[in-house]
Formats: sequence, structure tokens, C-alpha cells
Amino acid sequence: MGDVYQALADPTRRKILDELAGRDGQTLFEICSRLAMKHRLTSSRQAISQHLDVLEAAGLIVTRREGRYKFHHLDKRPLEHIADRWLRPDPHRRPDENQPD
Repeated sequence: MGDVYQALADPTRRKILDELAGRDGQTLFEICSRLAMKHRLTSSRQAISQHLDVLEAAGLIVTRREGRYKFHHLDKRPLEHIADRWLRPDPHRRPDENQPD
């Protein structure tokens, strides 16, 4: 779980995830192009590739190869796990008189 937080800590990686959320299944070239055009990020392909490796190691993206192309897909499951952890009601919490039900 710590890898997910570490991966999300970088603003460039968050922008990559935003781009994949908007259009899933992009190649490295497409991701670099969209980051340059929409976000004015001029990172090298190698730098973006390293960010993608961090996201993949954290389980936030999965890849598939098709011929010589590598497609990157957003995997929301680690994010859903984080949201479930804090957003679900705690069955052991006692109701507080000062908080609305």
C-alpha cells in the first residue's frame, strides 16, 4: 500500500493517471504528447517511462504488448481499496452526540 502513496506523491505521475483516466490504453508516445500539449510538461520519454514503471510497480497501471507497441491501462483497484478503507462506516464507532448521523 505504501507504494501507492509514494506513486501518487509525484505531480507528474498524477497527471499521467489523469490522462489514462480520460483515455485508457495509450502508448508512451501518446502519453508524452498529451502531457506536452495539455500540461506543458516537457519531460523526456525516458523520464516518463520511469514514471510509468513506478506506477506499474505500485499496481496503478497495467500494460499489454501488441506487436512493437506497449499500451498502458489504468487499474483503479488500488485506489478503490484506499477509498474503501476510509469512506466505509466503522462498525465499532460509537455515535457522537455532536456529529450528525
